[in-house]
Amino acid sequence: MNKLNAQFYLYYCFYPILYIMKSKISAWIHAFRLRTLPLSLSSIILASFIARANHAFYWSIAILAALTTLFLQILSNLANDYGDFSHGTDNENRIGPTRALQGGMLTKMEMKTMIIVFITLSLVFGIWLIYAGLGSILSPGFLAFFLLGVSSIAAAIKYTVGNNPYGYRALGDIYVLLFFGLIGVLGTYFLHSHTFEPTLILPAISVGLFSAGVLNLNNMRDRESDILVNKITLAVKLGPEGAKKYHMSMIVVGFASAAIYTLLHYTSPWQFAYFISLPFFIKHLLVVHRNQVPRDLDPQLKTLALNTFFFSILFGISSLL
Repeated sequence: MNKLNAQFYLYYCFYPILYIMKSKISAWIHAFRLRTLPLSLSSIILASFIARANHAFYWSIAILAALTTLFLQILSNLANDYGDFSHGTDNENRIGPTRALQGGMLTKMEMKTMIIVFITLSLVFGIWLIYAGLGSILSPGFLAFFLLGVSSIAAAIKYTVGNNPYGYRALGDIYVLLFFGLIGVLGTYFLHSHTFEPTLILPAISVGLFSAGVLNLNNMRDRESDILVNKITLAVKLGPEGAKKYHMSMIVVGFASAAIYTLLHYTSPWQFAYFISLPFFIKHLLVVHRNQVPRDLDPQLKTLALNTFFFSILFGISSLL
């Protein structure tokens, strides 16, 4: 695809977003939850760095994977806003940031329209990504990746939308580990290299667990209000202290998985350069461990998301060293 055609497709893909946003830009930016976006890129960055270290990196794959992931994350945020509002979860008892529908910034019809737009964008760019990675829609892996993409869209929506959302049945953490970790890292690496590297499961688990930790913090913060509306999360099931121990175990296992991967591929101590991020994770864990007021956990969502993003970059750089 030449540069002119790429610009043409990008213009007509983004035009619907700009048209819908034009009168309520600040409300839509709020609904997109920009602070969650760096976290969604972590698996793409890590996998792309490792592909570069193995001489199998392509800018087109990295950019298309990043865009597809961003669209899926925004879709998930919008669907979460819509679903929680529809179920009555976002009410006056909720202590997290006011959501777009909850605060009356957007209507349900506007939100549904934008959800459809981002479903379309995720599909279009996902297919473009698969085509760029595999070279043909007739490739044996095309259908498998297409089904993974459709599953990712379905998972983004079904977290809180519908009569039986899995986010209300304490299954959200598993889906985050799967899509933000294993599928994100292994899928991106395969599209770069056309190979499956079994040991990549280890850093994929790291990113997946850190990402699930962000969700756990969200659920710890909202635990009391979730109980009132019968939203069952792991934080609700485990209780305040159990959720803290679970949170610590995810961070510890995540770092241990990364370290094992490095030891399996060890050639230089520089490969442990990502341990520069460890003090930031330790500081975060101490804050969570000492916390007694759920509302005060809210800043830690952004902290852990940025720590994970920082970790992914450092881990990628370490693989080059």
